[in-house]
Amino acid sequence: MTTYTAPLQDSAFVLEHVIGFDQLCETLNHSEITVDLAKTIIEEAGKLASEVLSPLNIVGDQQHPVTSAGQVTETPGFSQAYQQYIDNGWPTLTAPEEFGGQALPNVIGTAVNELWHSANMAFALCPMLSQGAIEALIAHGSPGLQQQYLPKLISGEWTGTMNLTEPNAGSDLAAVACKAIPDGNALKIIGQKIFITWGDHQMTPNIVHLVLARLPDAPAGVKGISLFIVPKYIIDENGQLGELNDVNCSSLEHKLGIHGSPTCVMNFGDQGGAVGYLVGEANKGLSYMFTMMNHARQSVGLQGLSISERAYQQSRQYSQERIQGLNAQGEKAAIIQHPDVRRMLMAMKSGTEAMRALALTAAADIDLAHNNQFEQSEKQQQQKRVELLTPIVKGWMTEFAQELTSLNIQVHGGMGFVEETGAAQHYRDARILPIYEGTTGIQALDLIGRKTLSDNGQSLKQLLAEIQSTAELLTNHDNSQLQQIGEKLGHALDHALTATDWILENAANNKLLAGNVSFDNLMMMGYLVGGWLLAKSAHAASVLIDQENDYGHAFLATKINTAVFYSHYYLPRVSQHKDIVCTGLVSILDLSAEQF
Repeated sequence: MTTYTAPLQDSAFVLEHVIGFDQLCETLNHSEITVDLAKTIIEEAGKLASEVLSPLNIVGDQQHPVTSAGQVTETPGFSQAYQQYIDNGWPTLTAPEEFGGQALPNVIGTAVNELWHSANMAFALCPMLSQGAIEALIAHGSPGLQQQYLPKLISGEWTGTMNLTEPNAGSDLAAVACKAIPDGNALKIIGQKIFITWGDHQMTPNIVHLVLARLPDAPAGVKGISLFIVPKYIIDENGQLGELNDVNCSSLEHKLGIHGSPTCVMNFGDQGGAVGYLVGEANKGLSYMFTMMNHARQSVGLQGLSISERAYQQSRQYSQERIQGLNAQGEKAAIIQHPDVRRMLMAMKSGTEAMRALALTAAADIDLAHNNQFEQSEKQQQQKRVELLTPIVKGWMTEFAQELTSLNIQVHGGMGFVEETGAAQHYRDARILPIYEGTTGIQALDLIGRKTLSDNGQSLKQLLAEIQSTAELLTNHDNSQLQQIGEKLGHALDHALTATDWILENAANNKLLAGNVSFDNLMMMGYLVGGWLLAKSAHAASVLIDQENDYGHAFLATKINTAVFYSHYYLPRVSQHKDIVCTGLVSILDLSAEQF
């Protein structure tokens, strides 16, 4: 098993020189928050990640949570780690000050969350879901509910969950059957939810469930879904925890990966009805839940980066230690000296760095979309960029993680297939990422439908214009490496523009086209945006490389080389996906069921 070390230098570089963190904070009217403060915060988070959470990762994989009498007991060591997590104030990082938060920019929270998920994804899912619940209550909760629940959630004293899925209602939430029956001043929630991450545990005295259910007079379909708070323990008139609510975990799912995260079947109302409280207005629950869902989608995309970074670090360490075969001089050598191992390591390194740049860029865009210094039109424009990038972050990064964590097993050779090395755990843990919080197919349909066709490609073309500017800047540079990157990026952009125009021209005349090509369109955009951000990174590194700075010549030179590798190795995939998009695939995919 390998140790985990937070990638502090690369995170700091992206914040400082790709995003322009100090300028971002000035725009947000937070000039007192600087990149130096961000670096300090990330460094401190790295200590908890590497020293406390990382050693528990294998423990969670081997010692699963257990359930008894409707109560779940978490993996040994997790409760103590969680207490340390909240004692250090980490849950409060980006939350509003009025409810006990520190109100730091979202992008800092994203950089820190990467570390938690790399160190121990099963553990980090618990605070991740709480953060989503916080977002939903801030946006849609009444002042009374906010005052009652947000301080405890933000401090980490209580945790939150998201309860959508039912046995007959997976991605199709129109089929939600859970009931909310009026009962005096409250409601009785009756039904069952499945796949509820951290649905129960003993780490905190209360758990706040956000539950989708239907009121008796609700219209059919998605228009009749409401959102409710259902606490594990009912809060009395004095604000103290009272009796146990009628909600319990009837069983735990036995999963391929993330074994340390209890995935619960939750029963509401076995004894007549769990007490619940309506969030916002009736029958608007689905739109409210999407506040939480969209937060989760960016967070799951971040998990794709996190688990890939963890796998890369393991590969790098193993390849430096494993002696096998001869080097070019005919001497016994570590396998890192073998060309194919180096290819795999650079494929993993460049992929993770592209994902990190995208995750942090998307997080900074969220900060700008919420910036009260902007006019409403500016905020709306920034929100469109957030909405455009979200399916790319969630879909492309989680699909990419499958490839990169698999490469880790390949670097280990036969030992990668053996559980004791730990390589298999990262691969297994990563496999859920393209599925939960909206499958890749759902993300792909979202990108091509709501985010491209709905506005005739305007938001997408604004992004492509920015990529064009970067490609031209590098193509005309006097540095030959930057020229290579710029030329490759420009070629890839041409293919993406061709595919986008083709979609816009043909989708209206063929109802099957968007669905048939959506996956390849999403992957095409992911590789392109990743290449664009690495190109920006390379340009920034070239400016700094001859100056005195904190990064050093070796790091900056490697940054440029990594971008060159990505541009030759991954950017050609844009062309491959474009070719598939522009065939439409209609004649192949529009077959009768018997032909599959």
